[in-house]
Amino acid sequence: MKGIIIKSTGSWYQVLEEKAKTVYEARIRGKFKLIKTRLTNPLAVGDEVEFSLEQDDVAWITKIFPKRNYLIRKSVNLSKEAHIIASNVDIACFIYTLKFPETSLGFLDRFLACCEAYNIKPLILFNKMDTLNDEEKEIVENIEAMYQNIGYDTLNISSYTKLNLNFLIDKIKDKTSVFFGHSGCGKSTLVNAMQPDLHIKTGEISESVLKGKHTTTFAQMHFWDFGGSVIDTPGVREFAMIDVQKEEIQHYFPEIFEVGRNCKYHNCMHINEPKCEVVNGLETGEIEETRYFTYLKLMEEAEEMNQN
Repeated sequence: MKGIIIKSTGSWYQVLEEKAKTVYEARIRGKFKLIKTRLTNPLAVGDEVEFSLEQDDVAWITKIFPKRNYLIRKSVNLSKEAHIIASNVDIACFIYTLKFPETSLGFLDRFLACCEAYNIKPLILFNKMDTLNDEEKEIVENIEAMYQNIGYDTLNISSYTKLNLNFLIDKIKDKTSVFFGHSGCGKSTLVNAMQPDLHIKTGEISESVLKGKHTTTFAQMHFWDFGGSVIDTPGVREFAMIDVQKEEIQHYFPEIFEVGRNCKYHNCMHINEPKCEVVNGLETGEIEETRYFTYLKLMEEAEEMNQN
């Protein structure tokens, strides 16, 4: 039988059988080769699998079909390891909050670079707009304009006032989407606002650190009444790209790659080479400093990973 993984807790999975739409508790039979050497898990929510049933209707997964794409995060305790949190995604929604908790642009840029690397369409959602004063809204407008100029889709939303949720539904209808962001950014609240009968658990913001408490501890797929599905994920602190050469990083920053086509040297790394148009664009404002800093940081990390 064929199915799709809709929940992962690490050792047990839930698989949805395609034809009868029946959900089975499942485990992996045998060893599966990981698609990359530094991944900790062979199976993630969204994966398509083959499985067989045994007594008590326990499903044993016997085959994992190739992943069309996937998003990964760095493992919590193993800095050199990475963990797949969603596979076969049509659109990845990044939930940005200016405050409660504050989202760094570096974190957003890492997410966008991962989407570029693994061929996933991103959508930036500026959430909790109802909590912002005029000055804060202007800050969000400037950030939004910066990413729109690069070519990314954005949307201002609020789960409480329902701001633009109808437009969001139009964008994710009949697609497999995934919501990403820091703990406390409002992922679960947003899902509940769009479909209240899902009753996804939500959490409070910790006053001491102004960060969200983890309420989602494992990834799970939920199905929309309006068509399609969403993968609800734990709060992610850092995205990862594995087995990537530093020469490839510029391909994951569209504006850096485009400006870099005019550099004097075809193999320019856009750091300190002569007549580098990217460095020149940084000085003229054509390239944003925050984006360029993340680019350099990812270059360093790629070099470190490939040395180990």
